[in-house]
Amino acid sequence: MGRRKGGNKSPASISEKSGYSNGDIGADATVGGVDSEEVDVAEERTESSNLVDSPEVEALVGSDKTSADYYFDSYSHFGIHEEMLKDVVRTKTYQNVIYQNTFIFKNKVVLDVGAGTGILSLFCAKAGAKHVYAVECSLMADMAKEIVQANGFSNVITVLKGKIEEIDLPVTHVDVIISEWMGYFLLFENMLNTVLYARDKWLIHNGIVLPDKTSLYLTAIEDAEYKEDKIEFWNKVYGFDMSCIKKQAMMEPLVDTVDQNQIVTNCLLLKTMDISRMVAGDVSFTVPFKLVAERNDYIHAFVAYFDVAFTKCHKLMGFSTGPRSKTTHWKQTVLYLEDVLTICEGEALVGSMSVEPNKKNPRDIDIMLKYSLNGRRCQVSRTQYYKMR
Repeated sequence: MGRRKGGNKSPASISEKSGYSNGDIGADATVGGVDSEEVDVAEERTESSNLVDSPEVEALVGSDKTSADYYFDSYSHFGIHEEMLKDVVRTKTYQNVIYQNTFIFKNKVVLDVGAGTGILSLFCAKAGAKHVYAVECSLMADMAKEIVQANGFSNVITVLKGKIEEIDLPVTHVDVIISEWMGYFLLFENMLNTVLYARDKWLIHNGIVLPDKTSLYLTAIEDAEYKEDKIEFWNKVYGFDMSCIKKQAMMEPLVDTVDQNQIVTNCLLLKTMDISRMVAGDVSFTVPFKLVAERNDYIHAFVAYFDVAFTKCHKLMGFSTGPRSKTTHWKQTVLYLEDVLTICEGEALVGSMSVEPNKKNPRDIDIMLKYSLNGRRCQVSRTQYYKMR
C-alpha cells in the first residue's frame, strides 16, 4: 500500500485537540457538510480592525508569558483556532445542529464550555438563545469578548475567563450545555470531565447536553512503508544504533490520516459514551475486541477513531472522524505493533484495550493493548503500552 498523505503529527507535537461517516451512522443522519439552515443566517462580514497595539493581542502574540498549565496556554494561539474553524465537518455540523434545531435554544440559557473564539456561542445567540455564558480559560477569552462586541451580541453573550471548576456563573441553572470537547483518540486532554462537572453543577433536570453521544472505534491496517519511515528508521541513523528511541516512538500513538484502502479488518465499535448520563470515572475502561480480516494481508498497526452524535435534534445529526469519512483535524490515531502480523481472510485478531487518564497528568492518556492471533501463517500473543502526551 502507498504511504499516507498528511503530516506525521503526534499529540506531543500538537497543542490542539477538536465527521458520521456516510456509512457509519445510518441513512437518517445529517452529515457536517449539509448547508440547509432553519433560520435566516446569511453570512455577514465585518471589517477587521487593526488591533496590533491592543493589550490583548500583545498578550496573545508578542508576550513572553509561559504557563504552568500548557494545555490552556496552547489555546491562546490563533493558529489552533484557525485550524478548528476551518474544519468544515466540525464547525458546519455544530452550526447546522443549532440553526436547524432552534427549538432547543429559543429563549433558553446556554453554557458554552471551552468557548475559544466564541463561535458556538454566536451560533446559539443567532438561533434565539435568551443568554449564553461562554467560558474560556485561555487568553483567547479576551479576543472572544471583542468578537462578541464586534458582532453586536454583548447583550446576549457573556464571556467568562477562567476554569469551569473555578468560575461563578451569574445564574444557578442553565437549560443547555454545548461544547466541542473532543480530543485526539476522543479522550486526549480529558476535557470531557470538565463538561460532566458543568452538567452536574448547572444543568437543569431534563436539560440538554450537546453533543450527547460519542463512540470509539477500532480497526487494523497494513502500513509497512510508513512504519518503516517512522519506527524502523531508528534502528540505524547515519550508521549509528538509535534503537532505544524506537522503543519510545513505538509507545507514542501517531495522529495522522489513514487511507481507507489500508484497512485490513472490520471496523469495530469499542465504546459508546452517553454524555447526559455517564460519570467521570467512565473515561477509564477496558473493552474486548475481535477484528476479523477481510482479505489476506499484513497488519502493522491498530487505528482508533470516533463518531459524535447529536440525538436530541429533529433527526439524528453528527459526524465521524473515521478513515472512510471526510477528513477532520482529529484525523485518526495509529498505534503501531511490535510484530508484523500475517493474517488470512476470515482469521480473527482478538484482545482487549484498556484506557485511563495518566495519574500524574490526567489530560494525558495511557493505553494498554492485549492482542493475539492464532492463524495459519502467524501465531502471536502480546501486550503493548502506549502513552498519549
